[in-house]
Amino acid sequence: MNREERIGMNEAVFRDVNERIEDVASAFNMTIEPLDLICECGDAACVDRISLTRDEYEKIRADPQLFAVASGHVAPDVEEVVETHSRYDVVRKFKGVPAEIARTTDPRSGN
Repeated sequence: MNREERIGMNEAVFRDVNERIEDVASAFNMTIEPLDLICECGDAACVDRISLTRDEYEKIRADPQLFAVASGHVAPDVEEVVETHSRYDVVRKFKGVPAEIARTTDPRSGN
């Protein structure tokens, strides 16, 4: 597995964990509180937490190539920062292998 694939798979795992966190919050009707999520960067050792409102989270999840990361956690060879917020950044995967992994591992796409 090359570096692009490894980063993509790490991000996909973190995204999947955050989907489960969002599911649990919904099951307990925690719809007003911010979601306490894990950084979706490609560093498998990252343990940083990020806080997003449900609307912010849903906006990101609407595009399988977008990921929420802690500020400064961009991998510039596979993604670019498309939004900067005070609590997190949003990155978009570049076309090619990074974008394909993001699409095929999207838990909301029904794959």
